[in-house]
Amino acid sequence: MNDNLVPDVTVVVGAYEAMPYLVRCLESVESQTLGADRIELVAVDDGSTDGTGEYLEEFAARSKVRTTLIRQPNSGGPSGPRNIGLSHARGRYVFFLDADDFFGDEALERMVAMADRAGTDVVLGRMAGCGRGVPRSMFVKTLEHADVYTSRVIYALSAQKLFRRELLCRLGLRFDETLLTGEDSLFTMEAYLSGNGVSVVADYDCYYLVGREDGKHATRRGGYQPRFEALTALARLIARLEPPGHGRDLLMVRPFTVGLLQQFGPALLRAPESERHDRLRLAAAMTDPYWTRGVARHIKVGERLVLECVARGRLDLLKDVLEFTAAKKAPEVVRGRAGRTYLAYPHFGDRRSGLPRSVYEVTVPDWSGSRRVLPPKVRSLPRRVLGRIRRSAARARRARVLRGGKAKGET
Repeated sequence: MNDNLVPDVTVVVGAYEAMPYLVRCLESVESQTLGADRIELVAVDDGSTDGTGEYLEEFAARSKVRTTLIRQPNSGGPSGPRNIGLSHARGRYVFFLDADDFFGDEALERMVAMADRAGTDVVLGRMAGCGRGVPRSMFVKTLEHADVYTSRVIYALSAQKLFRRELLCRLGLRFDETLLTGEDSLFTMEAYLSGNGVSVVADYDCYYLVGREDGKHATRRGGYQPRFEALTALARLIARLEPPGHGRDLLMVRPFTVGLLQQFGPALLRAPESERHDRLRLAAAMTDPYWTRGVARHIKVGERLVLECVARGRLDLLKDVLEFTAAKKAPEVVRGRAGRTYLAYPHFGDRRSGLPRSVYEVTVPDWSGSRRVLPPKVRSLPRRVLGRIRRSAARARRARVLRGGKAKGET
């Protein structure tokens, strides 16, 4: 192999106690249709004691894929090994492959072709699950340019994607080693918002997520405090990169609904009182600056109501809402003025609660039990503008008539 040849892809594998899953992981790198001469592997053994490091040494010695191996003491998380691997990368693109998982044979060829064709800086390849669930909503259709704001790509923020290395170098982008969880969400979101677009390969299973029989997944470690830290960090990143307005509101829905909402589910009813108050305290760092009406209107009523109670620090109201949800009760559908529709969850219409009716208003497609509830149809922007012009013209005509009548009466 020509050592001076710039590979198309650097595959970064951070491995800790990864046997026997590592065997299939590395086999999938070797079997790529992209070709071994267009791939380099940077593997970091993060202080393993189960033979992971020795297997990596054997692989590096025999494989046609050029392999750089770094062995180091355990760092305590995936961020350090990924950053080390990234610092050794030479490829035009970088892919972070977890040592438990593996590629589909055509994965890198398809994703590189997409990035080259579309000129985008991030490519999502469709995922498949082996003993665990995988995100699916963002893989409905192959897209050369996915809209970060309106598509579902912001609900896939794990690190297992193809990134253009030039973007990572230009941004100085690295995984935050101070976070115990959620570090990949920050990394990926910044790449989404600061790069030259995002593509989706939805017609091929590019990446296989494997459920370990021993249950040793990094995402399962740690208590609730690190999750609050990661969610708040993600909200701050969005606020830094996206100015206030509709776009920021759409992006903020992600950390509130896929993150903060899970910290205040029905299980909270069984938690000690001290933990309930502690969770509220931790949530305030996120809700105080970033929970706005604009964000709320993009969220379903039941979820919005939970988050509103959290933002107001009202454990008493939250308890009633969670008990209602846990009992699988369906809220009554209430029709209001001006075509508005409400879902009558607990404390609807109760002025003493301090919750305005707008919290209960259906603003996105929602549910009342098995019944689908849709918001009133919103007229398109051109029709709204035309309506305003017509109303303004009508007012002007009435004003002229009045002025004319008054002048005739005076003569």
